[in-house]
Amino acid sequence: MCRNIRQLHNFEPPATTDEVQAAALQYVRKVAGSTRPSQRNQEAFDRATAAVAAATRELLESLVTAAPPKNREVEAAKARERARQRYAS
Repeated sequence: MCRNIRQLHNFEPPATTDEVQAAALQYVRKVAGSTRPSQRNQEAFDRATAAVAAATRELLESLVTAAPPKNREVEAAKARERARQRYAS
């Protein structure tokens, strides 16, 4: 999985439309192998991003869990600590 795509399930508040769109865009960029499509491919790129975003939203709305929702700030702090340890000289 692309490192820039973050987990969106089971957070309080739920993932926003912008977060879902950003994840879809990252996925399409990764699969397409480019960050900026040519003019000729822009429409296909946009359609794919919209389709992935719709599928992601549907998935997030369908998932069920008994785990308590995660806190975004706590998870971000954990990620920063992991990065600090990983990249410490």
